[in-house]
Amino acid sequence: MISTDFKLPCGVILSNRLVKSAMTERISNSKFEPTEGHERLYRDWSNTGVGLLITGNVVIDRKHLESAGNVCFDDEKMLPKLKSWAQEAKRYGNHIWVQISHSGRQTNRFGTNTPLAPSEVQLKKLGLFGKPRAMTEKDILNVIERFVKAAIISKDAGFTGIQIHSAHGYLLSQFLSPHTNLRTDSWGGHIENRSRLLLTIIKEVRKAVGVDFPISVKLNSADFQRGGFTEEESLEVIKMLDREKIDLLEISGGTYEKLAFFTMNEEGSGLKESTRQREAYFIDFAKKIRAISNLPLMITGGFRSYDFCNEVLINKEVDLIGMARPFITNREDIPKFLKGQLPYLKNLVLRTGLKQFEDAAEGGFYARQIIRFSKGKSLKTNMNPLWCSMFLILYEFKKAMIKKLF
Repeated sequence: MISTDFKLPCGVILSNRLVKSAMTERISNSKFEPTEGHERLYRDWSNTGVGLLITGNVVIDRKHLESAGNVCFDDEKMLPKLKSWAQEAKRYGNHIWVQISHSGRQTNRFGTNTPLAPSEVQLKKLGLFGKPRAMTEKDILNVIERFVKAAIISKDAGFTGIQIHSAHGYLLSQFLSPHTNLRTDSWGGHIENRSRLLLTIIKEVRKAVGVDFPISVKLNSADFQRGGFTEEESLEVIKMLDREKIDLLEISGGTYEKLAFFTMNEEGSGLKESTRQREAYFIDFAKKIRAISNLPLMITGGFRSYDFCNEVLINKEVDLIGMARPFITNREDIPKFLKGQLPYLKNLVLRTGLKQFEDAAEGGFYARQIIRFSKGKSLKTNMNPLWCSMFLILYEFKKAMIKKLF
């Protein structure tokens, strides 16, 4: 089943049901452009036989970076380099979609001390994030225009679709959450108003790119924090997305304050034991979605066994299987997995022995592997976990300083 094709509502056909979901690359040049590293990285992923690749965060505003190594789609002058990236990323017949995003209050101090956000709710994590400024109406309209422009540039460059990032605590997710959206105007309050920015962007992007260009949305099932975006609210948003006729919904969860997208398979995560036993983090939530929506559905997280992937596809619990880390730790095994010649993709778990450093160690390890792959190097597993936990802060500082100087 995982090797069968799938037709999206817009008419586009994916060659199989496996998707490499987004992972931040952090390898742009000083002008926020893609590099030969992007081409090498995505060419190699294309060669795995996967049906769809989704890029890491491509930002719409270079003042609001998720990482100092982000590519920014805000200038048509970089189209030649974008076209080269797109061409290599679809070299072996797969689709390649751009994940477009604005980090909002999750822009670290290396980028700006005063990020934009729905409200002045600061992210207090290691002192890395400044107090945000509540967005004006003009700011909001500008963000809408930037999303539309990034979508147009994506299409013109030869990418075959886009994903609008409205999960993991980035700007659109911040608007959805009552924890970060304290507004009393038409962009805040009840869930219909908090969804307004996301829905407006979808409508305007659709007008700009046409009906035959895939538009996907990545959405949290919940924020997993007190006072945050809940499952019930997520289901209400999904009903609205269903009316917009998007082409794919990807479900994830968590924010920088609660990194569910890193830790949902860990002991004590609060996830139902039955779900943990069935591997997929959000499969129970997928059943609730199926009861209210006909949107094509993709779940990312926890899928490792061939039989289980086929089971959830046959049972129509999901339409597409999203994987991220296996495309780093098991990249050479993906072709065999797709053919059913490999029953299971092994997890690679990094442990520092200090709980407060685990998330940083995991993030740093995978970031270093992506950077290695972009240089044509192979997987390196014998990395010091504590060094990995410090790597991202040091690397982000270095990249940010290079961009400020040049």
